[in-house]
Amino acid sequence: MTNRLSRSTHPELTLHPERMIQFGEGNFMRAFVDWQLQQMNNQGLFNGSAVLVQPIEQGLGGFMAAQDNLYTVLLNGIMDNQTVNSREIISSVSRVINPYSDYGSYLALAENDELEFITSNTTEAGIAYLPGDRADGTPPKSFPGKLTALLHRRFELGKKGFVIIPCELIDRNGEKLQEIVQQYAADWNLGGEFLQWLKEENTFCCSLVDRIVPGYPRDKAAELEAELGYLDNVMVTAEPFLFWVIEGPESLTERLPLAKAGLNVVVTPDMTPYRERKVHLLNGPHTAMVPLGLLAGLETVEDIMNDETFSRFVKQLIEDELIPMLDLPAEELLSYAGAVQERFRNPFIRHELTSISLNSISKFKTRLLPVLLRYQQERGKLPERITLAFAALLLSYRGDRVPLQDSPEILEIFTQAWSDPATFASTILSNTSLWGQDLSLLPGLEAEINAHLQQLEKQDSRAALQQLVG
Repeated sequence: MTNRLSRSTHPELTLHPERMIQFGEGNFMRAFVDWQLQQMNNQGLFNGSAVLVQPIEQGLGGFMAAQDNLYTVLLNGIMDNQTVNSREIISSVSRVINPYSDYGSYLALAENDELEFITSNTTEAGIAYLPGDRADGTPPKSFPGKLTALLHRRFELGKKGFVIIPCELIDRNGEKLQEIVQQYAADWNLGGEFLQWLKEENTFCCSLVDRIVPGYPRDKAAELEAELGYLDNVMVTAEPFLFWVIEGPESLTERLPLAKAGLNVVVTPDMTPYRERKVHLLNGPHTAMVPLGLLAGLETVEDIMNDETFSRFVKQLIEDELIPMLDLPAEELLSYAGAVQERFRNPFIRHELTSISLNSISKFKTRLLPVLLRYQQERGKLPERITLAFAALLLSYRGDRVPLQDSPEILEIFTQAWSDPATFASTILSNTSLWGQDLSLLPGLEAEINAHLQQLEKQDSRAALQQLVG
């Protein structure tokens, strides 16, 4: 019987002091942030570990603890025209705290003077203000609420603040998080001195992350167990490409020497151009392809790119609807888009569409809705491919053809709207809590969505795409 990965099987691995608090123990952060901490530690540049906090009650804490918080990152793909196929045990995670079952240990993090960084990835829906979230909650419901409670405890202890770098894919994520923390501070009457400490002693950085992380290699788990010589229930696959843009002070390059470790990390006073390019040209096509692909019975991004009709859709979506709406040189955008499509075709990674589909409504709002609105405003018509993808997404939230992964609140909104199919489009498009505005007022959108919904009911998404892409 194969031994489980643990510190007893690998006693040579060093456990470094905790220097970072990380909200989110999922695949992405472990293959992105924690992998980068490992690279700095390997070179003696950081000598620190991350203590992970589960943002929701059900998480991977138990699985991580069973392996002494060790896990394997498998990098597979093409990098600089070279095939990369690496395996590395990551030892940069100290422990995982579940604040729902051990709130005391969570708040005790405020006592540790060596902790100086906070990172997070709680999905696009995680950085949100929940009216009524309570300071005396154990813990507060929202991620920003939990963060506010921790920061207030740190303040009460008279200690220094943190550098806070959220990784959620929302615009101006650091600023948004700071605003919500300040709102909770006001709601909870935490006082002017705390608000001043928040502003003067903490640095909230906006950031942009870029690495495709398919996650646990379920289809090759047994094969990998034999190859590695140990059982690893939380190993994670990722592409070798990585890019992290942090909008923050230049001093951060010394305090968190990622670039010095040879990592593709940029600290800049303005991340806007990097964000527009990545969110719309990499994440946007992901969000558009998912519902259409799932409705056609496809399973992975590679399936999409190996299918002539779907790959043509992706190419036309990028070149005809996304790139024209971005304020960057076309040559640069085309070059980046070409690299993105090459990454989509990575034959070594099984990037499942269902894993990308998590919280698709908030993703559409961030990644594709701004392009749809700008396109309609500038050209006086709707972008055909984004509109079809939007209809497919709304149809998928009926729940009878595609597995749903979203918050209970979002799913309930769709359950109520779909209870009357005749008025569904009008009801859902006019829901300002979903979109931030009443989309039923956008000229032509409701009629187009209804037409596409009827089309997708009569024929599969492949037939609809074939009519569109030629």
